[in-house]
Amino acid sequence: MRITETVSKELLRGCAEVLPAQEFEKKLLKERPLIIKAGFDPTAPDLHIGHTVLLNKLRQFQQFGHTVIFLIGDFTAMIGDPTGKNVTRMPLTQEAVLENAKTYQQQVFKILDQDKTVIRFNSEWMGKMNAADLIRLAATHTVARMLERDDFNKRYASELPIAIHEFLYPLVQGYDSVALKADVELGGTDQKFNLLMGRELQKHYGQEQQVIMMTPLIEGLDGVKKMSKSLNNYIGINESAENMFGKVMSISDELMWRYIDLLSFKSGKDIAQTKLAVSQGLNPRDVKIDFAKELIERFHNKEQAELAHQAFIERFQKGEIPDDLIEQIVPCDEPISIAQLLKQLDLTKSTSESIRMANQGAVKINGERAGDATAKLDYEKSYIIQVGKRRIAKVRLQKAL
Repeated sequence: MRITETVSKELLRGCAEVLPAQEFEKKLLKERPLIIKAGFDPTAPDLHIGHTVLLNKLRQFQQFGHTVIFLIGDFTAMIGDPTGKNVTRMPLTQEAVLENAKTYQQQVFKILDQDKTVIRFNSEWMGKMNAADLIRLAATHTVARMLERDDFNKRYASELPIAIHEFLYPLVQGYDSVALKADVELGGTDQKFNLLMGRELQKHYGQEQQVIMMTPLIEGLDGVKKMSKSLNNYIGINESAENMFGKVMSISDELMWRYIDLLSFKSGKDIAQTKLAVSQGLNPRDVKIDFAKELIERFHNKEQAELAHQAFIERFQKGEIPDDLIEQIVPCDEPISIAQLLKQLDLTKSTSESIRMANQGAVKINGERAGDATAKLDYEKSYIIQVGKRRIAKVRLQKAL
C-alpha cells in the first residue's frame, strides 16, 4: 500500500462523509502541506468531548504535517447560526464572544499541538467589509438556494419567521474558506450546507475548491440525543477527573464502542482486538475503565486518572450511589419485568442471570431488595437499579410515543 493510501485511510477513519471523495487523495498528493480549516463559534465558554471528535481529526492532520487553522468565528457568532433549530438564535455580544474565545484557546491545546496550530478570527476579513461588500457577497446566491437548507426549508414551510441576517451566516462561513484558501474544511454532519457553500464561493472567486470532511455528531450519555450541555448528557473536557470517570462508567456497553471508535487515540487494529477480546469473555467494564483513564490522561494527567479509578472503586465498594449518575430514558408500551430491564440496561447478560441474581438478593430497586425478577415496573417512573455493588443505573421508564 502506498504511503498516500495509508495516510488517506487513517484520516478517513471515523468520518461520516467526504465530498467529493475522489478529490481527497488528489489533495494529499500535493507537494506542500494542505491548509486544513475548521471553524468554531464561541457561543458557550466550555467544550465537551463531542467537540473533540473534530479536534481529534485536526490533530491527525497535524501529525501528517499539514497546516491546521483553528478558526474562531467571532464575527459569525454575532450573527448566530440556527443549525438544527426552528427559531432564530439570539446573536451574542462582542464581549461575550471574546470571553468565550479565550477559554476555547485554553481548552483546544489539550488536544492540538499549539506550535503547529494557526489561530485566526474571521473578523479579520469580515470586519473590514463595508455594506457594499456584504451586498455583493449576498448577490452570489438566491433565496431559493438558501431555502434548500433543511432548517430554513422547514421553518418556511411551517410559516415560522426567518430573519434576513440568518441567510448571511452560510455565506460568511463559506467566504472564510475563500479568505483562508482552504484545501480541506472539517465540520459536523449538521454543517453540510454551510461546508458546501465554501466550495461554491471558492469556485465563484476563481479558487481551487476545498474538499469537505464531515465528522459524526456523538450521542450523549443517554445514548439517544446529541451530546449537549443543555441536556446534561455530556462530558466536559474541563470537568474533574472523578466526574469524567463516573460518567464514562455510566454509559451502556453498546455506546461505549461508539465513543471509543470516535474518541480514542488507539489504532483501529488495537480497537478491533479489544472488541474480539470482549466477544471472547473480557468484561466490558474493564474496557470502560481503560477508556476513562485514556480520556482523563488527555485532559488532566496519568496520576489524576489513577486517583479517579481508585475513588470510583472505593465509592462502589461502599455501595454509595454517585451524585452524577445520568438518568437513562427507557421507552416501553407496558410495564416491564425487572429481568427484562436488567438485560436491556446491560446490567446482566441474560434474563436467566437476572433471575439468578435476584434470587441471590443481589438486585436492588430504589434501595430495596428485589427477590422476584419477574415482577413488573410501572412506566412514567424513575428507578435506581443496582446489581451487586458496582453495576448501577438510574432509569426512567417512559411510555413510547
